[in-house]
Amino acid sequence: MHSIKRFIPATFVVLWATGFIGARYAMPWAEPFTFLAARFVIAAILLAVLMLVLGSKKATREEALHATGAGILMHGVYLGAVFWAIHRGMPAGFSALIVGLQPLITAVLAGKFLGEAILPRHWLGLGIGLIGIVIVLWPKLGALGGGVTAATLTASLVSVLGMSAGTIWQKRFASGGDLVAATMWQYVGGGSLMLVASLAFETHTVVINGELIFAMAWLVLVLSLGAIFLLMVMIRDGEMSKVASLFYLVPAVTAIIAWALFGEQLNALQISGMAITTFGVGLATARQAKGRTVELRN
Repeated sequence: MHSIKRFIPATFVVLWATGFIGARYAMPWAEPFTFLAARFVIAAILLAVLMLVLGSKKATREEALHATGAGILMHGVYLGAVFWAIHRGMPAGFSALIVGLQPLITAVLAGKFLGEAILPRHWLGLGIGLIGIVIVLWPKLGALGGGVTAATLTASLVSVLGMSAGTIWQKRFASGGDLVAATMWQYVGGGSLMLVASLAFETHTVVINGELIFAMAWLVLVLSLGAIFLLMVMIRDGEMSKVASLFYLVPAVTAIIAWALFGEQLNALQISGMAITTFGVGLATARQAKGRTVELRN
């Protein structure tokens, strides 16, 4: 089992990166809140069925409430704000750059609310990782256009805070119960928020075609079930600052996938940025030397 767990971080990064590709296929055919509401509801239903099949332990009232709160932040606020900003014209590369602040914010919150000691080399690794992200995304930042407004910038920053706060909430209050039940309640929370936002702000116009169906199936099965389960395992078993640093690798992997699928530019500068990011993540996630004790903050 331990040998299998070693592959979880890399698998998570690859699966999470495909989410941006799925969004590219879906967004021309559905409004963001409507699409996300449908995605989360389908995921919650599938997880409820899976609970029955597996005979999973039901969440207590307290566990369900905490998981719902984490889901509102991790899924509803994070994805809802990102999709809304991009739908309003925010360049995906610039949005990804702002979202790249998440590991640093999570590290600060983990130190304050979880008592995790963030060592100097961890801060160095997080800083190097952020520099690598800037290099990877730099070619995409040339033409920002009119989509960068106070509203879209605010939405992007809200998304970062939502994901950071949601993962901290999950680690502190909702990591002890059954993973299937907890994830289902997360989607109840995220889906509820997106349903309210859809009813309040959108026209619910949806064009059903092959691309939309493929994107929905991929995002539900691979992202909402597969990748999120891996994230929950890492949150449960690891330090939040180290788990969060893996998000630095997502833009680089996304760039590689976009190059392979869509022929998007991938130059030597971006490749060097990927190497720098990987080095930074290695510093941020490296284990302590044996015999060295980590003192947690009170």
